Amino acid sequence: MGKRQSKPRCNSSKYREEETKCPSLPEAALRDQPAHTDAVASVASLAHDQCVSGGKDKAVVVCNWHRGNVVRRFWGHEHEVTKVGCLAELGFLFSASRDRTVKMWGLSSGALEEARCFSGHELVVSGLAVSPAFPRLCTGSRDNSVCTWDLETGACLQRVAISRNVVTHLCWVPGEPYVTQTSEDKTIRIWDTRELQVAHLFPAKKQIQTSCDVSPDGRYCLSTSSGFGHEGGEATLWDLRQVKGRVREFWGHAQTASSCIFLPQGLASFPEIVTASHDGTVKVWSLETGACLSTAFLDGALSSLAACGKATFLCGSSTPWIHLMRVRSAKGPELQQVAKF
Repeated sequence: MGKRQSKPRCNSSKYREEETKCPSLPEAALRDQPAHTDAVASVASLAHDQCVSGGKDKAVVVCNWHRGNVVRRFWGHEHEVTKVGCLAELGFLFSASRDRTVKMWGLSSGALEEARCFSGHELVVSGLAVSPAFPRLCTGSRDNSVCTWDLETGACLQRVAISRNVVTHLCWVPGEPYVTQTSEDKTIRIWDTRELQVAHLFPAKKQIQTSCDVSPDGRYCLSTSSGFGHEGGEATLWDLRQVKGRVREFWGHAQTASSCIFLPQGLASFPEIVTASHDGTVKVWSLETGACLSTAFLDGALSSLAACGKATFLCGSSTPWIHLMRVRSAKGPELQQVAKF
C-alpha cells in the first residue's frame, strides 16, 4: 500500500512412541486422549511451546505442543468455537463462537472465567484478529460486518457492514494498522483499522476465499479458495504494495483449501508456504516458483494451521486431534507428522 514494488524472496498423560523421531523435538508422541472431544476448528500458537485451540466441543484449550499435554481448559461459550487468537505479550487469549460473541481469557491470571465478553454481532463470529502493536480487537461475522473493540471496556469502537461481505477470516498485518480479510464474496479486503475503512480491494477470485495470512515482513498476503473435484482449492499470493497485487497461484488440492501460513523467516533452506485442505492433505510450496515440494496425508478434513517453531507447525482437523508437523530438509523438503494430541 504505497510502498515500492519488488519481487518476492524466496494434566499430562503417558505417551507411546511412534516409529519416526525428530531430533530437535522430544520423542514423537501420540496421546491416549485428544485435547478435544470433537472437531478442531481453529488453532493458534502461543509463547513457551504452547498453543490454543477451539472447536465443536465449545472448549478453549491451551496445550503444550512440545509435550502434548493439556495445560488449561476454558468453558463459557454456548455454541462451538470458530476462531482463536492471542496476545501472548499481554497474557490474553481470544475465542470467537457461533454464539455471536468473542471472549477474552486471562492466560496468566489463573482464573477460568472469561475476562471480557465482546457482544454485538448478529450472526456467527467468523473472523478474529489482534495485534500487540495496536491493542484492540478486530472481528468479522456472517452478518457482513467488521468491528473493532476496546480491550479494556469491551465496547465496540467502530462497525462497518458491506453487502454480501460474509467474513471468513481476518489477519493483522504485522506492525501496521491494517487487517486483511477474506470473504464469501470471493474478494480480499485490506482494512485500515484507524478509521475502519477499506484501504484496498484486490480483484475478485472465482471461488469463495476461505482464509488468509500475512508474511512476517508485511509484504505479502496469502489467501485460499473453496473448491471441489479439483476445481478451485488454490492458494494465491498477493503483493500488498501493488494495486492488482496477484503474484502467483498454488494449485494441487482436490477440495477446499481451508488454511494457509507463511513459515517464519530465517529458514532459507526451507519452503515458506504451507496450505491445508478438506481433502486431508497438507502441502508445502516454493514461494519463488509455486511448485508443490511435499505433501502429507492426515485424517479428516483439515481446518486450521499455525506456525509454532522453526519449520514446525500445528494443524487442526474435523477429528478431535491436533497434529504437530515438521518440514525436514535432509533429503529435500519433506513433511512429517511428529506428534498428535
